[in-house]
Amino acid sequence: MTTTADRDAFRAALRARAAEPPGPGTAGGAAPPAWAWHLVTVLHELLPTDVADDWVDRLHTVLTEHRVPRGLNAVHRWQADTVLPLLARTSHARDNAAVTVLSDLHTSAGRSAPAGRDAWHAALAPVLLRLHDAAYDRTSAYAQSHTGARDFALANGYSAADADAYGHEYAHLSDEVNARAFAQSHALALGEALSVAYATDGDRAYAQTWPGAQARAVVRACAGSAPTDGAAAAAAAAVGLADGLLTALRPRG
Repeated sequence: MTTTADRDAFRAALRARAAEPPGPGTAGGAAPPAWAWHLVTVLHELLPTDVADDWVDRLHTVLTEHRVPRGLNAVHRWQADTVLPLLARTSHARDNAAVTVLSDLHTSAGRSAPAGRDAWHAALAPVLLRLHDAAYDRTSAYAQSHTGARDFALANGYSAADADAYGHEYAHLSDEVNARAFAQSHALALGEALSVAYATDGDRAYAQTWPGAQARAVVRACAGSAPTDGAAAAAAAAVGLADGLLTALRPRG
């Protein structure tokens, strides 16, 4: 039986973003696995402050009542029921067939019928490209490219107006190239690592893919795809991911 002190210690560890989960006593005798701890520390940070502590209390209750089993069953459920539906609603009016294929693999794996490494790799590649393309911060990257190119032009004798125009031209030309390189590099690295983790049902291997960083990418993708209020979209995505994880951590009814 856990106590208020256990709950407080668990909450404090999340707030501090401790590298390791708190002692077993804070979660009913079973500390969360490394992948779950990596993920929940980031989700807690992403949540709006008015809901974060309540979510931590609910998470603590779930971990107290239900020990997280070995393997990635909860991850597959979370991906199929929460993460991929969120990604399917991100913009660019793209065909969601690739998202559906990956979701089906996660659903099957969650029912103890995992696919092989090659099948995972083929299904992950287009979805990871889409995710990281949508997550790329084009606004900040454009501003940085513009500033660097403008300052270079000014240092080489351009007038202020011509330097500004040069900066915009350079930023415009480099924007999509940089976004594509960003998406491809992340998809290449993550696709291989996730394929191995999913095919082997390896919870330690999955932890090494930094699932919290992947959650950040989903939140950024949702924010960047919002037609108006990106901050509100990011908050809603974070809440959806966090609540969906609690559902996935509970045993099936």
